[in-house]
Amino acid sequence: MHFYTYKAFDAFSDQRSQWNALVNDSPSNNPFLSFEYQQSWWQTRGGGEWPQSSQLLLVAGFDDEKLVGIAPLFLANNHLDKPSLLFVGAVEVSDFLDFIARPEDLPEFIQGLMDFLKSDPSLPNWDCLDFHNILEESPSLEILKQQADQRGWNHQQTLLQPAPYIPLPADYDSYLASIDKKQRHEIRRKLRNLTQSSHLETLEIVEDLHLLAEETQSFINLMAQDPNKRDFLRAPMQQHLHNTAQVAFNAGWLQLAFLTLDGKKAAANMAFKYHDRLLLYNSGWEWAFRDFSPGWVLLARLIQWSIENDVKEFDFMRGDERYKYKFGAVDRHVFRVTLTP
Repeated sequence: MHFYTYKAFDAFSDQRSQWNALVNDSPSNNPFLSFEYQQSWWQTRGGGEWPQSSQLLLVAGFDDEKLVGIAPLFLANNHLDKPSLLFVGAVEVSDFLDFIARPEDLPEFIQGLMDFLKSDPSLPNWDCLDFHNILEESPSLEILKQQADQRGWNHQQTLLQPAPYIPLPADYDSYLASIDKKQRHEIRRKLRNLTQSSHLETLEIVEDLHLLAEETQSFINLMAQDPNKRDFLRAPMQQHLHNTAQVAFNAGWLQLAFLTLDGKKAAANMAFKYHDRLLLYNSGWEWAFRDFSPGWVLLARLIQWSIENDVKEFDFMRGDERYKYKFGAVDRHVFRVTLTP
């Protein structure tokens, strides 16, 4: 296996179809690894999380002319102020990250990558490999440990966050029966409260490209009503959300959904319908409608929509907010791995 580096996404653009084919076959197949999302993330450096001076380093492994693995990396000082190679997408706005390779190629790819990163004189100097948001079932975790042990490198694996999800049954009644009785009653009560009110409820999913920018801004405006999110939504972060919505729409996996009451937007969720999963990215709601719990109602409607549309897994992604478990989510976790020669 031989390795090449690319210092711009445009230099890799002729091979984007091969990139996405590898993502589709990789153990960590998810939208944050797609070429388009990664390129979009890099444009704003994660909505301003990283400085523009960060250096891109896409490392690709080839067997003859066949692309067999990708490590989308960039160089920046990590949170300990050490020059580090990190995954493109790290840390805050890309829930799941990993190397991109088929399972049978992954051990050889990571082994060759470690050799290449340490020995190639053309690469920038780095002190640490700092890989965030690797899911617990990823084989990369064990391979990285093995490689560190073999080389005598310092290896540290740290639990970052839970990433709760709901394995969905075949019908909505079975889903309701599977969750806590008190919570089941609470969901039904909130839905009944709204149904019995004078408000006309609709679920709207954005399907018109010409309305996408406007509707994405409406979603951002609802997010900003939460004081905890308002400071987060700086101009670069708003641009990241617009870019992400555009990328996901073009790829066919955006689900930007609004709950409206009497034609007014009461709650919104941005999610990704990716293969047979629905991944909930972010949400917002109109505080003027708080008496009707619009965020809860929309979530219940989306779970029902997911079951009716053959979604097998409703993924809340990172974060241990209590409401996720009230809707029946179970935990899996994401990890950070650091390797220091």
